[in-house]
Amino acid sequence: MRYFVAVAEEQSFSRAAQRLHIAQPPLSSQIKQLETELGVRVFDRTSRGVQLTDAGRLLLEESRRILSQVEQTARAVRRAGNGEVGRIALGFVPSASNEVLPELLKVFRSGYPGVELFLREMRPDQIVSSLHAGQTDIGFLYLPLEDAALNIACVSREPLVLALPASHALAPRESVDLREVADEPFIMPARHQMPGLYAQVTQACQAAGFTPDAVQKDVWLMQTIVGLVAGNLGVSLVPASLRNFRRTGVVYRSVAGLSPTVELGMVWRRGNQGPVVESFLLCATNG
Repeated sequence: MRYFVAVAEEQSFSRAAQRLHIAQPPLSSQIKQLETELGVRVFDRTSRGVQLTDAGRLLLEESRRILSQVEQTARAVRRAGNGEVGRIALGFVPSASNEVLPELLKVFRSGYPGVELFLREMRPDQIVSSLHAGQTDIGFLYLPLEDAALNIACVSREPLVLALPASHALAPRESVDLREVADEPFIMPARHQMPGLYAQVTQACQAAGFTPDAVQKDVWLMQTIVGLVAGNLGVSLVPASLRNFRRTGVVYRSVAGLSPTVELGMVWRRGNQGPVVESFLLCATNG
């Protein structure tokens, strides 16, 4: 078909052969074979070259259309094989949207605009079970996590900061020692079925010499925790990125002495996940 188009456009077997970088006899043979298969002449041969017959003009129109579709299909297949088109399902704890996830999605969308993203806020235990079930491709949750069926990579580390009511006596300070709030009521994140953020907060308090007095616990949304702090129900240790979530009545203060940190992990199933997931992982790990 490409040979036919070349001859039709050049109106010459010799010029078409030069354009196709082949010898003229094989080209003439291919055109004769095409006419035999179709049962019609597509060219009128003259001493000055070749001209399209009525059948040839129709074939030229159809050939150009078909070749264009073939090229489009080839490009689509190459893009799919390179992870440039497809879909990917992400599950994430809400706190991941405070800092890490928006920038990552921006970078990924810029490099892979043809990939359709499905995003869902989930509890960490839901993320893990959804990954096991194949309903989610990649999850973002707080570490630690141990699961032999999953790959786990830390994508961010950040300190914990103290969220205080704006009216609190320690609010004017730039930083606060955790021991100074040992007797304060604490608003604790949800424990779920894995250590996660709850374990990090508890360990930070225990390292300061006390066990937090949880007046509100199993609060899994950071925004809700901040709202309860604003309501003067207690204090809380939260990831520093939550400072991006501004709320009247709440101040965030660094923790002096200790430097407790939390890690946000990216998790995905072991084994071959396909080119789209590989593209996302490459984007995330290369920053």
